[in-house]
Amino acid sequence: MAGVACALARASVSEVLPLPDLHAPPAGGGPLAGFLNLGGRPVPVLDLARLLGLRAGAPEADGLYRHILLDAPGDTGFLVDRVQDLVTVAAAAIRPVPAERTLNGCVVAEIARGDALVHVLGLGSLLSAEERDRLSALSDAAARRLAALPAA
Repeated sequence: MAGVACALARASVSEVLPLPDLHAPPAGGGPLAGFLNLGGRPVPVLDLARLLGLRAGAPEADGLYRHILLDAPGDTGFLVDRVQDLVTVAAAAIRPVPAERTLNGCVVAEIARGDALVHVLGLGSLLSAEERDRLSALSDAAARRLAALPAA
């Protein structure tokens, strides 16, 4: 995302979805890209690069290769520029990162790949408790709004 290679533990992601049309409410903004209608349930989708401060505005690339990573509980989606691969990494290549070295402990490890290090993000640590509460309130409001509309 935004030119930075990152990784996630396979267990933290339930699905990788192609980028659909998202409903972007007027009260959104910040890293909130919009809501994904997942079986009639609005799921907030956060632009991960904007959340981490890697990109200030909307992405420049078109959405053809963008993906949504749905977290393991299925409560939040994370918009990324591209999912490249699912790989198995040898334990010797994984270097733990102490939580105090990153904001909210969001980087849990680094993977040595060639001459570079790839940050392993902890999806559960990306949002503060207040951010999770605000997303929950926005999701509840989106669910009420969706429920008020007649079924198609």
